[in-house]
Amino acid sequence: MSECEHHKGKKRKIFRQVFWCIVVFLFLVLLTILLIWAILRPTKPTFTLQDVTVYAFNATIPNFLTSNFQVTLISRNPNDNIGVYYDRLEIYVIYRSQQITYRTAIPPTYQGHNEINVWSPFVYGTNIPVAPFNFLRLSQDQSDGNVLVTIRADGRVRWKVGAFISGRYHFYVRCPAFISFGPRSNGIVVGENAIKFQIIQRCSVSV
Repeated sequence: MSECEHHKGKKRKIFRQVFWCIVVFLFLVLLTILLIWAILRPTKPTFTLQDVTVYAFNATIPNFLTSNFQVTLISRNPNDNIGVYYDRLEIYVIYRSQQITYRTAIPPTYQGHNEINVWSPFVYGTNIPVAPFNFLRLSQDQSDGNVLVTIRADGRVRWKVGAFISGRYHFYVRCPAFISFGPRSNGIVVGENAIKFQIIQRCSVSV
């Protein structure tokens, strides 16, 4: 074997050793992260719909709805050692599986251990088209004095464990709310043509 071939073989051996050292190191880092993740077991944040204030709910034009709500959502991070990054969170209102408002974006925020956040965004829609069969049900619900809507929050979150930050996960919140009209309304008048409903409803959360 020539001296040149000997040096090439030595270089290949060193390269293989360095390569496997890197692989083992990355494996150990990944294993450590997974063990920490499994031990801490992150729990989903909890959401509560505190109240809904209705400033407008006008369905006088057939198959169109104009509405304006202010909703108060309370979010709590129940984890002792895990933080939550809300990279994107959009609030909107649904009636019978049909979106009846535009989406309102909540600014990105970080929620620390056992921390509570309160958001009170306005969500509204102007002359939003409503499917004819839904509009008939909506008119009937209004006549009966009760309309069931769902406050939704969709977005993406990341978990923070020490210095480790996870990838982004889709995040869905669903909060049912009954809005009552007419003489049977249980709302409180808070301003000109504005009615506030104390809901205090626990929301479903899925990640």
